[in-house]
Amino acid sequence: MSTDPQRSGRSSRPKKNLLSDGQGVLAGALLSPTMVVIFVIVGIPILLSLREAFFRIDEIKDPNTGKYTKYEMFSGLDNFTRVVLQPQIVNANYGAVDRFTNAFLNTTFFTVVCVAIETVLGVAMALIMAKAFRGRGFVRAGILIPWAIPTIVSALMWKLIFDEAGVMNKVIGQHILWIADGPPLFWAVVIADVWKTAPFIGLLTLAGLQTIPADVYEAAKVDGASTWQSFWQITLPMVKPTLVVAVLFRTLDTMRMFDLPMGLAGGLGKYSAETVSMLGYFEATRTNYGGAAAYAIILFLYIVLIAFLFVKFLGADVIGDDEVKAVRAQRKRQRELRRSAGNTGSRGARTTITSGDAA
Repeated sequence: MSTDPQRSGRSSRPKKNLLSDGQGVLAGALLSPTMVVIFVIVGIPILLSLREAFFRIDEIKDPNTGKYTKYEMFSGLDNFTRVVLQPQIVNANYGAVDRFTNAFLNTTFFTVVCVAIETVLGVAMALIMAKAFRGRGFVRAGILIPWAIPTIVSALMWKLIFDEAGVMNKVIGQHILWIADGPPLFWAVVIADVWKTAPFIGLLTLAGLQTIPADVYEAAKVDGASTWQSFWQITLPMVKPTLVVAVLFRTLDTMRMFDLPMGLAGGLGKYSAETVSMLGYFEATRTNYGGAAAYAIILFLYIVLIAFLFVKFLGADVIGDDEVKAVRAQRKRQRELRRSAGNTGSRGARTTITSGDAA
């Protein structure tokens, strides 16, 4: 019985992926305008910053006219090594340290402290907003109002509150110079940031809470579980995917903090609240654009590292697309099948050679 090679070739071809139903071209056409806008607004500035980080501006004096002329000169890694080789010592929360080290530590501790407090308060807000009671709509609106206020407006408002004769000192009955350079300024920024952005985590956590079926809590109550046990065994595990994504977004946003400490602290010389973003801004105001770009790239790499660790170890589902997950799972199964087939073939080859040698 003869077989048609064309038919056998067609039958041996892999079947078309059921998830790729020919909509790739349409999806690309629909996403292309957005990608073009993102490239223009984000991509081009990043490329220009990368170029600027490897150049510096020098001045030469014309002997005839006596005027100085500025020109760009390739400096290689000089803008990056200058951070280490030419330290600028400042006295702040961590003693006499390099200015960049101080800004880096401020950025890190702002992120850790603010995000930790915001997570606890955000989950508490979500639990309150999820309850059914009279006036729940007003409570939700009141909780979300701080998040809706522009950051610079919040900074100026808290600057008045933390003034020497402001509301904060009158409430606590102390005379603390919150806005002066020192440890109180650090905690003033933390309080202002937590007040403004804790509702963001609460809003995303509330969306996760509303996806939990009520039958699960009823079954736990029938089994005799307490409210605390229901929270730890049901609420927290089921809301974890949403909560991790919310914490990731807040972490990345806090690491690039600029406007809140800038508006609250008042700018140059307030090293207790100076972040890496502010340090890059101050370098740019001194027309040291290469150094400012170097600080921006260092902060960018730091943020990329933290985001990678979040996704790697905490399983932050940033995309949240079931179809993408299914495609990845299918590709993983195909790789495992090819790997197992390769191992089987190699074992069969070794068996054949051994039997031939024995013969």
